[in-house]
Amino acid sequence: MVKKHSVHRFFPFYLWIVLLIVMGSCASKKDIVYFQDIEEIDKLASQVIYDPVLQPDDLLTIMVSAFDTETAIPFNLPAVAYMGTDGNAAGRAQYQTYLVDNEGEIEFPVIGTVKLGGLTRREAVVLLKNRISHYIKDPIVNIRIMNYKVTVLGEVARPGSYTIPNERITIPEALGLAGDLTVYGKRDNILIIRDKNGEKTYTRVDMTRKDMLESPYYYLQQNDVIYVEPNKAQVQSSTYNRNASVVISIASVVIALISVLTR
Repeated sequence: MVKKHSVHRFFPFYLWIVLLIVMGSCASKKDIVYFQDIEEIDKLASQVIYDPVLQPDDLLTIMVSAFDTETAIPFNLPAVAYMGTDGNAAGRAQYQTYLVDNEGEIEFPVIGTVKLGGLTRREAVVLLKNRISHYIKDPIVNIRIMNYKVTVLGEVARPGSYTIPNERITIPEALGLAGDLTVYGKRDNILIIRDKNGEKTYTRVDMTRKDMLESPYYYLQQNDVIYVEPNKAQVQSSTYNRNASVVISIASVVIALISVLTR
């Protein structure tokens, strides 16, 4: 009889433990939903203008053209074709790239050393057009960053580095490429790390508020790193066995059976 009362005395205790774990694992709307005050977005006048800034280690393709195509030839590096095992060209020919060195400079045909680092792409186009116009009339210059990428780490579905072909990406788009945040990611404290003029800078953005749409970090720069911090529940879960919830569930069933059998 003592044994029966002992089981009944401890049974509610185990139920409370299971209940507390279930309640602790629940997340509220304010922790999960993005842009919760988006209704006020019509009151915002966006001041964010995006134009990528050229940095050291950027790989650039620079194409120069003009009405007289012959005059533009010296300003374009020759295209390279990949050779197959039979010695014939295989694949599509690609134009050679210019590597921006640690000083922010490139070596450009005919005009020599040009410093592009620190300039926006638009400013770099204007600079090259002015220099080239000494040799040809009305040149057209097109610049593309070939190694434009961002890295997404932490509590996302698919962490990794992603190459961006159109050189324009926002924080939500980058998170979308990574499969979005898991339920364990902190949406209100996302870290953005940026290399600016050789110095590391960072900021934190809150994806649950509309204010992040006005952040200067909303449009990402090449080589930006996004880190999604785990929330409290995920941090706490790392301190005990991942199978603890299964064990607790089995234990609760066993206790229930003992309770029924000892009545």
